[in-house]
Amino acid sequence: MKDSFPLDFSTMGFLVVRTCLMAALGASLCGAPPVSDSFLVLVESPVSVRRGHTVTLPCWLSPPQSAENLEVQWYIVGRDSPLALYRDKKFEYGSQEPAYAGRLSFGLKDAASGGLAAGDVSLQLANATLEDAEGYTCYVSSDQGHDRAYVTLIVTEMGSPLLLSAVWKENNMVNVSCESGGWYPRPTVLWSNQKQTLTARSLKFSEDSSGLWSVRSWLLVSNSSEVSCSVGLSDGEAKEARVRLDRPPQPSEQDSGSSWAGWLAFALLLIATLAALGFLYFKKRVKKSKGESDHTEETRKLLPKGVIQPTDLSTAKKHYVNVTLDQKGNQYVKIKDHKVRDTKCDFPDGQEVTCLTAVKGTPGFSSGQHYWEVSMGNTKLGFKQSWWVGVTSATVIPQELDFTPTASNGYLFLSSSQDTAGHFQFSTEPRVLLPVCSRPQTVGVYVNYDSGELSFYNVEEKSLIGNVTVKFTGEVFPFFNPGKGDTGPMEILQDESNSECSDRGNSADSTA
Repeated sequence: MKDSFPLDFSTMGFLVVRTCLMAALGASLCGAPPVSDSFLVLVESPVSVRRGHTVTLPCWLSPPQSAENLEVQWYIVGRDSPLALYRDKKFEYGSQEPAYAGRLSFGLKDAASGGLAAGDVSLQLANATLEDAEGYTCYVSSDQGHDRAYVTLIVTEMGSPLLLSAVWKENNMVNVSCESGGWYPRPTVLWSNQKQTLTARSLKFSEDSSGLWSVRSWLLVSNSSEVSCSVGLSDGEAKEARVRLDRPPQPSEQDSGSSWAGWLAFALLLIATLAALGFLYFKKRVKKSKGESDHTEETRKLLPKGVIQPTDLSTAKKHYVNVTLDQKGNQYVKIKDHKVRDTKCDFPDGQEVTCLTAVKGTPGFSSGQHYWEVSMGNTKLGFKQSWWVGVTSATVIPQELDFTPTASNGYLFLSSSQDTAGHFQFSTEPRVLLPVCSRPQTVGVYVNYDSGELSFYNVEEKSLIGNVTVKFTGEVFPFFNPGKGDTGPMEILQDESNSECSDRGNSADSTA
């Protein structure tokens, strides 16, 4: 048996490894008989893989020669029994450890490899786990000699999209926090604005029972700025969240008598290779504006509350409710079979989405948890660019051009428009933009009336788009707006288990 040279695997790279420098030096330097001159075993190490993915541990013979008649063994360093054994031209799985059964096979070190016939004895490992992060021995032997080399496997896990929050403090300062979980190994956190790197006031890590890491960090910055939080691994993979901080509007003296103040908190989360989320609560005023109807005071039912954590999508789906569209006449929209779109008539203004095409849904809610889904188009017609989805406390939607629906007058929704194609936006003041990594085909809406949670999900990606914490008062209704001139249909999807007449089958591919 030969000893291997010590290897430093702290730096990712391509290393060709041999156990001894030369056969002639093997006896004197390694303290073991030299290997045959017929081949050397070479490897690439270390190798990195994302948890749950398939990885190949490269190992090959030099000079290239057939390994079909040789014996190949793969071990975990420090263990006696082989994980995989190849002899007599076949794999023998009987000696495998149970945790690796059915997950191992020969692989190719690269696309140009000729496999075993060319001396490629690389090991392929499927569904990598954190426990697979080990050192592995590639051992090849023949009647004339043997050689071995060592491969280190690094298993990583990219955590959840970042949860970025902002809380206004005194003296024009904002407390911004950044959270994420499910990382391996322990990630690094970097704060920055548009000009420089920022120093966090707090940075805390925690490890769960499965070995995954969570991180929470916060800092204080001045308002009227843009702050970015990046959480990533040492190999350069990272997720980023960004929030734009604007000064909350202050009431003027002439309007102070009719204004009210409150705090509104947002919890915003982003799914893709780069994403950004944020939430913020603020002090604001309300004044009567042109276009508000006589029921304005009744619609001011969405009042602020404290911050809560967003509900997991799988939990939200347990509260699926079949929402139907209000059939009251509206000359600007066409409603049929849970689908709504504009009537393609001449609109009196140039905006893409206004309350003229807004539709209220039923039933209304005054307690409990409720979830529904909205299709935003299909691959044939394309996904919708302009839409509103959320809730309203208004019993009647004003058909007035200059009426602007916001959280202050009873409309809380997520919106998309062609003017802000790279962002989503909440109906709040000041506005908060959420960068869009991938446009959702289906948007899930979850309302927990009692705890005051309103969350929006990208259903296909099973990711949170944004979360708002708000105090509901009185009855609230589902709220939809398909926009105008947008060929993509908007359809309120029905759950077959909740209604015998529901039809969710191919609803995303149908048009209104």
